[in-house]
Amino acid sequence: MRNVCVVGVMALALSAAPAIAAAQKQGAKAAGAKPDQTFVVDVAKDSMAEVELGKLAVQKAVKPEVKQFGQRMIDDHTKANDELKTLAQQKGITLPGDVDPKGNALKARLEKLSGEQFDRTFMQAMLMDHRKAVNAFKRESASGRDPDVKSWAAKTLPTLEEHLKQAQDTARTAVGTSGRKNARTKK
Repeated sequence: MRNVCVVGVMALALSAAPAIAAAQKQGAKAAGAKPDQTFVVDVAKDSMAEVELGKLAVQKAVKPEVKQFGQRMIDDHTKANDELKTLAQQKGITLPGDVDPKGNALKARLEKLSGEQFDRTFMQAMLMDHRKAVNAFKRESASGRDPDVKSWAAKTLPTLEEHLKQAQDTARTAVGTSGRKNARTKK
């Protein structure tokens, strides 16, 4: 009796194997599109935050280099947001309408700061954000599945790399941090 049950279970498993494989293959196709969509939505959230933080820097920064960096965030990320909106519409991706809670929390924290403390904290945030963005855009431009999203990421990557370099230079020269990943700031 036990052998009959084992044989029955094995037969059932073997007959279901093609259906399971087909379902896994279909799921893999669906999952393939999802990382690209997630990338687009995440970039939209982060880029909207960069514009808002740039506006804050233009208003509050004391160092001219920090103000200039803030203005560049407004200009470049506004342009990128417009391009991303067009791409998202073509792909049927719904973008968020506002900055996410993480971006709002950083903005609220920066609004409470002034002087050199604002400049230093803003530039540290820009360093961290742009390191993350450059890595995400490199990944997407190398291994994205949607050719249009992949192409846009590759086209936008050099600008983000420029932002990172400018953030490192500004952090080092204007606010006195090394601009390196694990650098400690002056207190």
